[in-house]
Amino acid sequence: MDLTFAIIGSLLVLIGFFGSILPIIPGPPISWAGLLMLKWTDYINDNLPGYQNVLWILLFFVILVTILDYLVPIMGTKKYGGSKRGVWGATLGVVVGLFFGPLGIILGPFLGAYLGEISTGKKDHDALRAAWGSFMGFLLGVGLKLMTCGAILFFFIRFLFF
Repeated sequence: MDLTFAIIGSLLVLIGFFGSILPIIPGPPISWAGLLMLKWTDYINDNLPGYQNVLWILLFFVILVTILDYLVPIMGTKKYGGSKRGVWGATLGVVVGLFFGPLGIILGPFLGAYLGEISTGKKDHDALRAAWGSFMGFLLGVGLKLMTCGAILFFFIRFLFF
């Protein structure tokens, strides 16, 4: 049973890490759940120095990053004069961009935000500016999620093997 929990935990950590790029999958909470799975195995002793502290600290960052993931793109878009359509366009652009590989994931939010802003009747210059803000907000959100999931992955490996 311990091996089953360790395998499920490993899968959750990896799914969460890769899910950090996708706006549909809540990457950090899934990764944290994988780290939590180790608690119910014999691989982790509850007396292991730092395990409980790491769990609580990472939970704090998971909650913080999850909230910021929704706020940062909106703040970036609004800072550069964007609208809700720009934010929605960026989100849809990520989903469509998934079918075009890494370049699609990078360009999708920008093009989606641009098209969303154009659909509101904005001029090209203003739409490009808002799209840039949305794109930067999206990248910042993805970066925060990847860093958090990277820390979870690090501690998962550390507690499992060392």
